[in-house]
Amino acid sequence: MKKDIRNNICEESLFSSIFSKHAKDLHDFLYYKFGESLNPQDKVQEAFIKLWENCAKVTPAKAKSFLFTVANNLALNATAHQKVILKYQKTKPKTYTHEDPQFLMESDEYMHKLQNAIANLTEAQREAFLLNRVEGKKHREIAELLGISNKAVEKRIYGALKKLRKDIEEI
Repeated sequence: MKKDIRNNICEESLFSSIFSKHAKDLHDFLYYKFGESLNPQDKVQEAFIKLWENCAKVTPAKAKSFLFTVANNLALNATAHQKVILKYQKTKPKTYTHEDPQFLMESDEYMHKLQNAIANLTEAQREAFLLNRVEGKKHREIAELLGISNKAVEKRIYGALKKLRKDIEEI
């Protein structure tokens, strides 16, 4: 009967003794091989979790080999993942910009017209419009901030939009 118990790592006392016996050595192995950057303690825990999940398949004689192989593979996978991350960081994603001089000139011209149109708004319209469109505040928030009613805010923003559409035909 004792022989059957010793062949089964699923028993808590045997698993605990394997953990006590190999955890520090496994940690040191990973630390010396891969350094602190891959967090060897986490890899040790993950290796023991894998051992527990496969406890019925692994004999006590093969437990140390299993743990070191699993932990080494986990660390190698983490290293490969770090390489992918670094490679991606080096290559900047393509941005879709229009390098066409005509487009750049028109966008500069449009921005100039827009800034002039906003400057030509009344102060009340400009204030309400910028609070709503630039800062993203809601009508209720603007009303509280300016000490006016919601209807007054709506009227100011509506008036600003109407005047901007008139001043800039492209909107």
